[in-house]
Amino acid sequence: MPNNAFKIASRLYFSQKGKKRQSRPAVRVALIGMMVGVAVMLLTVCIVVGFKQTITNKIAGFGAHIQVVSFETNDTYDLHPIEVTDSLLKQLSRFEHVVSATPFITKPGMLKTDSAFQGMVLKGTDEWAFFASCLTEGELPKQPNEVLLSTSVARQLQLQVGHSVLNYFIDNKDVKARKWTISGLYDSGFSQYDDLFVLTTLPTARQVQHWSDSLCSGVDIRLDDVANLEQAYDDIYFATVNHVDEDGYALYFVENLYEKNPKIFMWLDLLDMNVVIIIVLMLLVAGFTIVSSLIILILESVQLIGTLKALGANNRFIRHIFLIQAAMLIGKGVLWGNIVGLLIAAVQYWGHLIPLEAATYYVDTVPIAFPWGWIVAINAITVLLSFTVLLLPSMIISKINPAKVMHFE
Repeated sequence: MPNNAFKIASRLYFSQKGKKRQSRPAVRVALIGMMVGVAVMLLTVCIVVGFKQTITNKIAGFGAHIQVVSFETNDTYDLHPIEVTDSLLKQLSRFEHVVSATPFITKPGMLKTDSAFQGMVLKGTDEWAFFASCLTEGELPKQPNEVLLSTSVARQLQLQVGHSVLNYFIDNKDVKARKWTISGLYDSGFSQYDDLFVLTTLPTARQVQHWSDSLCSGVDIRLDDVANLEQAYDDIYFATVNHVDEDGYALYFVENLYEKNPKIFMWLDLLDMNVVIIIVLMLLVAGFTIVSSLIILILESVQLIGTLKALGANNRFIRHIFLIQAAMLIGKGVLWGNIVGLLIAAVQYWGHLIPLEAATYYVDTVPIAFPWGWIVAINAITVLLSFTVLLLPSMIISKINPAKVMHFE
C-alpha cells in the first residue's frame, strides 16, 4: 500500500507539467514561498553569525579574549605594572583552550605633526598574527623606535611608511616626546580601534615606561574558540585570585572581551532577536503557502478521492498520497532555497560585493559565516513544521463522501 500511495502521488505531482490545471499557480506560489523563506533564513543566520564572529575576532585581535592586569588599575590603558614571570606565563598557558599568553604594555599619548595631532594608545606586544593579517603596506615593527600605524591615522596626519612622527607622553607629570619611524600601515576595518592603537615591540614600549624586563601592563590570553571563554575565564580567575601581596591584597584582575566592550556586544545580542523574528515570519509564510496549496490540490482531486474511496481505499491511504505529494513540493522548495541562499552567501563571502560603512558597522563589507549546525537545524525545523501544519488540511479527505463526489465539478 505505501508503494501504491507513492506511485499515485508521483503521477499526480509530475502530471502537472504540460497540463493546464487550476492548482499550478498555487503550487508555483507555494514552491517560491518555500524557496524564498529558506533562502532568507539561511542568509540571515550566515550574516548575523558572520557579524558576531568577525567583530569578536577583531576585538580579540586588539585586546585578546582574556586579559590579566593589575588589581590597582584605575584607567583602561594607563595600567599599573605587574610582574610577569615565566612561571606565571606557564601557569596561564597550561589551561585547556588557551592558545597563547603574551605580555603587553600600553601607554596613552598623542601623535603630533606640524599640521595635525591625534590622541592614541601605544601598545607593545610580541603577538603579531592578527596585525600581520591586516597589514596593507610596509612591514611589522622589528627595530627599536619602529611603529605600526593604521591607514586612517596616517591619512589624517598625512604620514606614509618611512616617515617619522613625534609621540608625546605624560611621565611623572612631565611631558616627554619620542620619535617613531613608521615601519608599516594596517587596516582592520574596525575604526574604533584603528583610530586608537599604535603598535610597537614589547622592548620599545618597556623603554617608554622605564620598566624592568619583568614588568608589563598585563597578559593577553588568546583562546582556540570564543565559545570556550566562560570555562577558560573561570580557570584563569581561580588560578590568579590567590596571588596576593605582602599586605594580603590581590595582585591580579581578570577581565574578558565582553566586559571590556559591553556596548558592542549588547548591540550584537540584539541581532539575535532579529534572527528569531525573521525565522518565525519566514516559517509562517512557508507554512501558509504549503497549507493553501495542499487544500487546493485536495479540492481539485476530489473526484479522484471519491473514486479511490469507492474502490475501497481508506482515508489514511488517501491522506498518504497527498502528504507524499506535498513532501515532494517541500523537498523541492527546501532544496532550491538552500541552493539560492548558500550561493548568495558564497558569492558575498568570496567577492565582498555588498559594502558597509565601517564607522557604523565596524566592518567594510557584509560578513558571512557558514554555521553548519544552524543551517542543518533550519532545514530540519522547516521540514518538520511544514509536515506538522499539513496534518490539519489533510483531514479534509475524511469529510469527502464518495456517494456525493460524482456530482462535484
